[in-house]
Amino acid sequence: MSRLFLAPLALATVLTATLASAHHSFAVFFDDKQEVTLRGTVTMFRFTNPHGTLAFDVTGPDGQVQHWRAETNAPSVLQRRGWTRSSVRPGQVITIKGWRARDGSRYIRMGEVRDADGKLVGGRFGTNDD
Repeated sequence: MSRLFLAPLALATVLTATLASAHHSFAVFFDDKQEVTLRGTVTMFRFTNPHGTLAFDVTGPDGQVQHWRAETNAPSVLQRRGWTRSSVRPGQVITIKGWRARDGSRYIRMGEVRDADGKLVGGRFGTNDD
């Protein structure tokens, strides 16, 4: 009898832990005191749950290309702020402002994106938006 009860309980615990790790807190991964602004060329935009991803290439002062990624909000939040799947496209030059990853990687949490003309794409995002 106890095995019949424990097996589903163990499965529920594993699933809950897996889902919880898929959606993380801003403060765990990003530093709100390390705001960066980067200009680069979009290589990929994924409009997916739980967070979208924007990949872009930045040419450093030494002429070397650096590959960066930015985490966005969920598509439902992006849509409320005026974003669509085609708001940014590969090859498009953007200026992106966001908060740097705590581990120092080339990964940021997106705060705002501007097109090559300086026009805001969609709306701004805060550090606690979800």
